Amino acid sequence: MLTPAQEQIIAATAPVVAEHLNTITARFYPLMFERYPQVKPLFNQTHQKNGGQPRALAGSILAYVGVRQNPETARQIMETVVNKHVSLDIQPEHYPIVGECLMVAIGEVLGDAVTAEVADAWGALYQELADLLIDLEAQRYQEFEQKPGGWRGTRRFRIADMHQESRVIRSFILEPEDGGPVADYTPGQYIGVKLNIDGVQASRHYSLSDVPNGRSYRLSIKREPHGVASRFFHDQLAVGDVIELLPPAGELTLKAGDEPLLLISGGIGQTPLLPIAKQALSQGRRVTYLHAAIDMDSRAFAEAIDELAASYPSQLTVVTVFEQGSQGDHQGRINQDLLAKYLVPNTRCYFVGPHGFMEAINQSLALLGVAETHRHFEHFGPAKALNAA
Repeated sequence: MLTPAQEQIIAATAPVVAEHLNTITARFYPLMFERYPQVKPLFNQTHQKNGGQPRALAGSILAYVGVRQNPETARQIMETVVNKHVSLDIQPEHYPIVGECLMVAIGEVLGDAVTAEVADAWGALYQELADLLIDLEAQRYQEFEQKPGGWRGTRRFRIADMHQESRVIRSFILEPEDGGPVADYTPGQYIGVKLNIDGVQASRHYSLSDVPNGRSYRLSIKREPHGVASRFFHDQLAVGDVIELLPPAGELTLKAGDEPLLLISGGIGQTPLLPIAKQALSQGRRVTYLHAAIDMDSRAFAEAIDELAASYPSQLTVVTVFEQGSQGDHQGRINQDLLAKYLVPNTRCYFVGPHGFMEAINQSLALLGVAETHRHFEHFGPAKALNAA
């Protein structure tokens, strides 16, 4: 707990730190990788180069500073961070590394403004945040380990089968090498993957693209032209190869209730929404499945969605939007007018895709009167703000 004097220092210096926080976090990561190269595999270097990870860290710190006086709200705000950390196997011993490098970065950027008292106060604030995250993550690790088919740390899974879903998306069916059962998860969640790519360690997380079955997990991965991990999956891995998995995580899950659902995806954004659709349909809910792709050849899961439509003809409406060609239900891109066509009162909307896609969808839904509480989305990479106006 911070002392009253430290609380006063935080309150007085928070605006200055906030003003320079993007610069601080941009300096923090290179410094940490230089001092502690062993943590570098935990981070997607693409997100380092484009600034996504530093901005996400800055946003998390600012969010915590703003809500830390309300412990319950702070725990809720940190849920996204906890999920990402669980999918990376972040452990208590990682936090002193982050704290050390973060304080050095603050000192380098703010210079003489960081007195001994200021450094002490911000160091105490960081430790408070670290203790909260360590506690939340320990709970999650323990809960998953105690589930039937659960485990702690990594578990080796063998690629049992592969299926080409579209021109650039391939599914990988993963079964545990030890032959035991696998723990259930909540549809919509993702799972952490640890890879050894040509002798270099790398960590990623991918959405679980099917509902739980107790025997295997399915990952459906788009081959990105410059994606180190996605090209490794597509170009080098084969049936019989083994990878390591971490516990499932993620909060983009189906909210309880009976509201109709509008599931909106762009490209690979289908991967968390398809299992959510299956879950909702099994519960008797109405689902409109609105998917945008470049063309028919880029549309993934067509067979699985057709089977769902045949099984739930009165509950499921499938809508395709293709930028090219005339084979879809609509041509072009999803816009506000198109969303209005499929919205009904009290619809709960889920949407996943590239950042620009989600920002446009979020703005359109807001303008159509969909409350923020009924707009749900997830970033595949570091979280970014979605402006609704």
